[in-house]
Amino acid sequence: MDERLKVGIVCPYAWDVPGGVQYHVRDLRAALVKEGHEVSVLAPAEDDDNLPDYVVSTGRPIAVPYNGSVARLNLGVRSTRRVRDWIRNGDFDVMHVHEPLSPGISAVALWAAQGPIVATWHSSIEKSRALQSMFYLAQTVLEKARGRIAVSELARRTLVDHVGGDAVLIPNGVECAAFSDATPFDGWPGPGKALFFLGRLDEPRKGLDILLAALPRIAERHPDVRVLLAGPGDSEDIVKKLPPDVADRLTFLGLVSEEDKVRAFHSADIYVAPNTGGESFGIVLLEAMASGTAVVASDLEAFRRVLDNGAAGRHFTNGDPADLAAVVSELLDDDAARAELVDVARDRAWLYDWGRVTREIVDVYRSVRMPGEKVTEDLRGQFVGRLARRSAGDS
Repeated sequence: MDERLKVGIVCPYAWDVPGGVQYHVRDLRAALVKEGHEVSVLAPAEDDDNLPDYVVSTGRPIAVPYNGSVARLNLGVRSTRRVRDWIRNGDFDVMHVHEPLSPGISAVALWAAQGPIVATWHSSIEKSRALQSMFYLAQTVLEKARGRIAVSELARRTLVDHVGGDAVLIPNGVECAAFSDATPFDGWPGPGKALFFLGRLDEPRKGLDILLAALPRIAERHPDVRVLLAGPGDSEDIVKKLPPDVADRLTFLGLVSEEDKVRAFHSADIYVAPNTGGESFGIVLLEAMASGTAVVASDLEAFRRVLDNGAAGRHFTNGDPADLAAVVSELLDDDAARAELVDVARDRAWLYDWGRVTREIVDVYRSVRMPGEKVTEDLRGQFVGRLARRSAGDS
């Protein structure tokens, strides 16, 4: 019987703010526990009182512009102390650090620990002064992380081209069985057909403006089409900028639970991903595919890889509302083509099922440690306290 591992996972982004890395860590932890491993997660949090018992908070995060978005990160004297305490008391067989180049607790954890450490890259980052300024951190990552994982080829390329070294490619996972069956919302999708959008409503790179600009053209061919929208953002601010014929077609769900997210996929004929950039993978595409919902996505390289260059979903020209309208309308017109696309996509989603992905990650864990070896505090990393005191705040 394989040895059961005690794993410490570091998530640099606020645990209680929705995001792809947070969801990845949450689902990885659940999959590891299902396989019999013990897992503790370290992350910033706005509200320590409502965290799951497996999450240890490093304190409240602050908003920091990062990689074309706004990340909620945590770095300060208090959070540094909590990182070190978590490492010292964890008795971990392996520490798994996510987004090691982000300016937060992932960097602190790498400096403060030694032993069997694995790092995972999620983001695709263009070369920049900020990236160049992280050269010392990058070299620390390469020195400390015995195992390196990238969730996509774009993320791996960031490591190879801008940092040096390489990583094994292990994609994001999806719990396919959790998405396979759900009851649609009452009255959805309806005879007039329905679309679904999931993402931060006010974040430009998620592309909601492109979908809304395409909607009048779609409605010309499908007069009763409706749109479900889920995610944080000011719906009233969006609606007041739209003509009534567009606004009346929209139903805002706000920030949804996992159960309602699955129901939303099953309430739509097509999931639309109009993202304009900054995506290194596309986990939400896999969730739609596992749900049996057809996918129309912008032609970002990351999305093309997930959709097998159009075999498992349709693409439109990035940033082009007219092309989005044409692709969506064509797919809404053809029920047989949509059903065929769904079948191909569902089979492809199972290639990314967490059961399969987790086994590959555990293989990396086992490859980086000697029998009986533990993660320990690196006393050479005492200077992280001085680094924290120079940071923007004590959180």
